[in-house]
Amino acid sequence: MIWNEPNNKSHWDPEIDPDWSQFGTTVIEAAKAIHAVNPAIKRVLGGISPIDPFFIEKLKGFGVLDHLDVIAVHGFPLDWNLWPINDWPQKIAEIEAVAPNHEIWATEVGVGSFGAEEVQVFGVDRTAELLVGRVPRVFWYSLYDLPQAWGATTRHKEAEGSSYYRHFYMGLIREDGTPKLALDHFRAHTPAMGIMQWFHFEDPRLDDAVAWLKRLGVTHLRTGLSWADSYRPGWEAWFDRQMAALEEFETTVTFCFTPESEGLAPHHTSPPKDPMYFADFCARMIERYAPAQQRKAVA
Repeated sequence: MIWNEPNNKSHWDPEIDPDWSQFGTTVIEAAKAIHAVNPAIKRVLGGISPIDPFFIEKLKGFGVLDHLDVIAVHGFPLDWNLWPINDWPQKIAEIEAVAPNHEIWATEVGVGSFGAEEVQVFGVDRTAELLVGRVPRVFWYSLYDLPQAWGATTRHKEAEGSSYYRHFYMGLIREDGTPKLALDHFRAHTPAMGIMQWFHFEDPRLDDAVAWLKRLGVTHLRTGLSWADSYRPGWEAWFDRQMAALEEFETTVTFCFTPESEGLAPHHTSPPKDPMYFADFCARMIERYAPAQQRKAVA
């Protein structure tokens, strides 16, 4: 997967790239680099949030869709989106209409327990009913609650009001490792429904997460490898450990986050000074973890 939520300013800076033309170039170069290393890898556009067919039309005008196999969407209708959960099929159809030759994946779907755990229980079951079998891949966000001390990856922070705090209640398992009511409901929908779980650099939850995923019957996982983290000391050891731990899953790997030194602005949302540097990172990760003779991982 090339980037994450590019039409959300928490992940791509629209002040620097207001027409997304730099993003288009970045995706094209990364997609070409991935294809050159392993033509069998499916190239996925980073999940869009909001689900916006006009954004996809814009990227199509730049020629981006010619280099992609899958368009991904993210939806959180009971937490952040201004549409009802029953509109999921309509939202998928809107993207199918503008990208008819591409698979459409729902790579982040979720309902938080911020208001009540019973709401999340309903959300798991209704989302599965609406999307499993409707699209080839569905990934629930997420396995774990985001720890309160870590902070959410958003540029709005507490200015979002209660919307910010919902970031910390999206998991099926609480920060202290205890399961919520929705966990057993999710289990009933595996392996058709996968999990999306970000792992932070040297994340202490990795081994426990793998154990939970096995117990839950998960076979499809989405996670990320951060371009910014590849500039940290010890990054190779951590990346190798993470990917080895996830080896038995069919994994969709998201490449995103600009290193401060490589951005037009010193921020992870910035377009890169040179998109070829990001393309090179993507190619190196495919060569390292999904070379042409292996077809298990999905970029």
